[in-house]
Amino acid sequence: MHPNAAFHMDEAAARDFVAHEGFGSLFAVTPDGPRVAQVPVVIDGDGTLRFHLANANALTPHLAGTRALFVAGGPHAYVSPTWYAAGPDEVPTWNYVSVEVEGTVAPIDRAGLIGQIEAMAAAYEDAAGWRLDRMAAYKAEAMLGAIAGFALVPDAWRGTAKLSQNKPQAVRTRVIAALGDHPLASRMRTA
Repeated sequence: MHPNAAFHMDEAAARDFVAHEGFGSLFAVTPDGPRVAQVPVVIDGDGTLRFHLANANALTPHLAGTRALFVAGGPHAYVSPTWYAAGPDEVPTWNYVSVEVEGTVAPIDRAGLIGQIEAMAAAYEDAAGWRLDRMAAYKAEAMLGAIAGFALVPDAWRGTAKLSQNKPQAVRTRVIAALGDHPLASRMRTA
């Protein structure tokens, strides 16, 4: 993550960000080399990330007991030094929000997998939306048989919200204006 302390996110902010994003990249080293998978996650009260992968995913057979890195990325944008209007010695940069969660992965049992799927549906579906128990039993069984559930027990949270906090407020205001309706502008207004 970015070394400038002005951009550091504390663990509570990092957890909130991951819970809100609900999706990211899981990286691990396998006997076949490094691999990455895109995974939906839900966070337990203790910070454990629960997720699932297709059984056919290259990471699935190697995850149990493995150290892994989950990365959730949020809004990001190029920032032109001309937006600063602060002189010719400024340089271009990229503003972004990103969180890394490092820990050990353990498989979860069928009940845990169902709980992860139900928690995900509860977070993203309305009351009339999709639910596992509304599926035909044979279809639900086929889906559950095609995926594997896991829990990443974190021992490190590293978050960066690089939103021009190292610049004077007038410069930040100009960057926000230049970004217009980009989602990063909204994030910068509340940082």
